[in-house]
Amino acid sequence: MARRSCGCLPSVQSASDNGNGWAATPRVATRTPAPTTRSVATARAFTLQTMAKWGVVARGADAAAVVTELLTNALRHAVPPLLEDSAASHAWPIRLGLADPGPYVICAVADPSTDVPVPRRADWQDEAGRGLLVVASLSDQWGYCTAPDYHGKVVWAAFATTSDRADRDRI
Repeated sequence: MARRSCGCLPSVQSASDNGNGWAATPRVATRTPAPTTRSVATARAFTLQTMAKWGVVARGADAAAVVTELLTNALRHAVPPLLEDSAASHAWPIRLGLADPGPYVICAVADPSTDVPVPRRADWQDEAGRGLLVVASLSDQWGYCTAPDYHGKVVWAAFATTSDRADRDRI
């Protein structure tokens, strides 16, 4: 989502590139989190399981923490308030995507809001407001862009995985 929408992530360049910026077809995993506050824990587990399946365990905890922050922000700021376990009858507008195109794993959350995500400096007594600072500190790169259908935005974070692959290849 981030690469196609923003065109701003590093890509693997090779002779078999096909002109699309990827050396090979990336692995992709997507979910539509349920419209409950429990969906954050489910998305975190999904991220950890997917990263382990892809053999990118060294960055799994960082990616899971970032997905937690991105999804929490989407739930808090981009959709109407939720009750603890309420189910919405309308189409749920938040999507989670993970992609492994090569030297980076990309985690992205799409939501219907067009509000720009802006890191803020929280007061030392504030109980919230540090999520994007966590995203910036745990990921190698992060950003946002307009959703491909121009309805909302996609907030993404990229995690370098080249050291994971080098370690896996040596085993």
